[in-house]
Amino acid sequence: MKKEYDSSKGERGRFYYPDATCSFPVYLEPDVDDFINQLADEQDVSVQELVNEWLRMNIKLVQSVQPRG
Repeated sequence: MKKEYDSSKGERGRFYYPDATCSFPVYLEPDVDDFINQLADEQDVSVQELVNEWLRMNIKLVQSVQPRG
């Protein structure tokens, strides 16, 4: 590593994207991962599709039992 770096020719904001979104990884326990992968294979869908659909169904369930206010 150099002691000093020359950033005088740098361009401020070059890699800034205001509309960029960031997804975070989700780490599953091995038993859950095995089950989800097996089920996704059986249904011929990706794990991502399967998990997103499960989460959507759970969101609807939670919203249906929450008091409206």
